[in-house]
Amino acid sequence: MAVRTLILLALAGLGAQLVDGSLGMAYGVTSTTLLLAIGTNPAATSATVHLAEIGTTLASGAAHWRFGNVDWRVVAKIGVPGAVGAFAGATFLSKLSTEMAEPLMSLLLLALGLYVLVRFTVQGLPTGHLGKPLRKRFLTPLGLVAGFLDATGGGGWGPVGTPAILASGRMEPRKVIGSIDTSEFLVAVAASLGFLYGLGSEGVNAGWAAALLIGGLVAAPLAAWLVRHVPPRVLGSAVGGVIVLTNVRTLLHSDWISAGDAARWTAYGIIYAAWAAALVHSVREHRRKPDPQAEPAPEAAQPASA
Repeated sequence: MAVRTLILLALAGLGAQLVDGSLGMAYGVTSTTLLLAIGTNPAATSATVHLAEIGTTLASGAAHWRFGNVDWRVVAKIGVPGAVGAFAGATFLSKLSTEMAEPLMSLLLLALGLYVLVRFTVQGLPTGHLGKPLRKRFLTPLGLVAGFLDATGGGGWGPVGTPAILASGRMEPRKVIGSIDTSEFLVAVAASLGFLYGLGSEGVNAGWAAALLIGGLVAAPLAAWLVRHVPPRVLGSAVGGVIVLTNVRTLLHSDWISAGDAARWTAYGIIYAAWAAALVHSVREHRRKPDPQAEPAPEAAQPASA
């Protein structure tokens, strides 16, 4: 049973990193959602995911740096406050009881999933107004909020930070994704320290973290292939739907709601229908106007390095 669990976690880490490498978000949200679905403790889940993320974000950041996808000024301006927010969020979540933490985390994940689903279905990856500097007064509070949500929700750094910077239109998408992925290393370290302080070493399952890490490391080079073949807009809609459905299921079974079978299946039916409509819309919009980020990475990287 233990071996099968580790294999499933490695596959979850692989899938989550494929998504994160293509969108610049959703590793933590996706892997945390899957861990909660198999019945893990919320605080321990987030602690385990963030421990694995120390390795995956380091590898991802190094790759982005190698290909010139990192703006180090943005990394510093958003990463440091992000680390502060993550440490605070980790210690906050560590103090909550499991009965309170599980529905609370699912509620946060549901909100983030809806954000990803709606954002990518309606807008795709926005661009415009390139070249204008990103100010510290914008990046500092963004980092604090995103870091806090990342630790308490098991994910949120990418889903909050990436779209917010993309929406500003001041950085090209590949540099937004590269800078967010690189700065997430600081967030993962700070969150892990916060959970270590709040939970102690028994709060982290090292075997699960290793399995997630191995899956993520295997997926890292595959993400470049995925971003060429699966449109980010479609992938974002697909992942958002998975996150929404999984966390609605958790909430409907929680003591907060305790919905009956009829109510649960009605909710599932509505979500499936909305999800299918979102996917169809994203595919149609991509065919009408392809995503800029879906262009091959090497060609996109050449002009910026000049």
